[in-house]
Amino acid sequence: MEPNLVLYNTLTRKKEKFDPLNPPFVGMYVCGPTVYSDVHLGNCRTFVSFDMIFRYLLHLGYKVRYVRNITDAGHLEGDRDEGDDKFSKKAKLEQLEPMEIVQKYTLGFHEVLRLFNTLPPSIEPTATGHISEQIEMVQRIIDNGYAYEVNGTVYFDVEKYVKEHDYTVLTNRKLEDLLNNTRELGGQDEKRGRLDFALWIKAKPEHIMRWPAPWSVGFPGWHIECSAMSSKYLGAQFDIHGGGMDLAATHHTNEIAQSEACHHVHPAKYWMHTNMLTVNGARMSKSAGNGFLPHELFTGNHPLLEKGYSPMSVRFFMMQAHYRSTLDFSNEALDAADKGYKRLMNAIVLLEKIKPSNKNSSDFDLLALKKRCYKAMDDDFNTPVLIAELFEAVRFINAVYDGKMTIDQTMLAELKSFMQIFVVDILGLKNGILADDADDTDALMQIIINLRNEAKKNKDFTTSDRIREDLQSIGVQLKDSKDGTLWNKI
Repeated sequence: MEPNLVLYNTLTRKKEKFDPLNPPFVGMYVCGPTVYSDVHLGNCRTFVSFDMIFRYLLHLGYKVRYVRNITDAGHLEGDRDEGDDKFSKKAKLEQLEPMEIVQKYTLGFHEVLRLFNTLPPSIEPTATGHISEQIEMVQRIIDNGYAYEVNGTVYFDVEKYVKEHDYTVLTNRKLEDLLNNTRELGGQDEKRGRLDFALWIKAKPEHIMRWPAPWSVGFPGWHIECSAMSSKYLGAQFDIHGGGMDLAATHHTNEIAQSEACHHVHPAKYWMHTNMLTVNGARMSKSAGNGFLPHELFTGNHPLLEKGYSPMSVRFFMMQAHYRSTLDFSNEALDAADKGYKRLMNAIVLLEKIKPSNKNSSDFDLLALKKRCYKAMDDDFNTPVLIAELFEAVRFINAVYDGKMTIDQTMLAELKSFMQIFVVDILGLKNGILADDADDTDALMQIIINLRNEAKKNKDFTTSDRIREDLQSIGVQLKDSKDGTLWNKI
């Protein structure tokens, strides 16, 4: 296997040739959702993007172990180990057990990703299922001299760590700037340093989720779970660590510190981050009132949306932007993506209706097109360029269907395989119309075509023309040929 894949590594801030540690095996860890509420679109963009990356790595022949965790404990409201536990707070509000909250929103998360047609990860570990691994890792960090315990809570000693390691290696920020942007410790603060963070937190009496540990009855800090689970399933060092760009500055920075303090090696060779979402140019957020959930986007049930869009149209929309680029939601952009997605799907449907000729048109080079598509994907998974290339195939398919170009049986089979690989297997797109619905539509269209043919037979050209024009007005095109009347969506 000699792939030409290069990817952008946040760690080195440049594109690098992908050279796995132990080919053909690839270990990839992506930070999953905190399941105390409905998954938001920013999360979805990350998981859809890494699904595309997962799919392409599989297509290249790699044996990928894709680990994506579920955070179901230990996530406090503030990133500075402050505030209420998100699960306990939600459980009290809804008068449910915390694990009922976890189950409810985990099921919802899986359903949304099913609608987006994402492949399941190889392993989906939960924080609560790996408490012993987290306790063991905390103890090793203490034994190695990089953590301390105060009144039952264990903190990571950043000041000790930075004497021997680059704490800001991932973000390239200056340590002085981090300190200047962090408030001074108060008299009641147990931490020795302003940047220290909790590895294990002693539970307050009212805290519902708690486990016994050598230091106290408590619960793990947020950052430790990913370090413990990634090392358990992928080893102390693995190939790719991914997540949203919002995780780089704190969560991923602390993951690197924990892992190096425990295992004495940097955890991941390549760090990949997806960019944020905006709405009409403004950052998407609940506080700004411009955030909407996936089901609101699908149904159009939101003041900012003029209509709903199918999950596949939204996935196509996401793929139209590079995963490292900002993705801006607007009704105009979604409408354009919806039309583009339908054009692409319609071309795939037309492929099955095309009757092969005995020769190929000379001005369409499928092999050259295929090379350009691989070149796009090998360039840091450049899906917008890939989609632009795919529309070259769409134009050719439409021209063949209209009788303006020709294709033989061999090339038709190759073109079908090409579209299956890049549209379905790699981009993860599928026809949004269910098979049963498609069958019903075909049957209905055949009835309409028969009525039009009968009108033409009776020389009632006014009726036959009106049927054609009315269908055209709703996006359905009729084409008369020697094999009968064919139809397709425009």
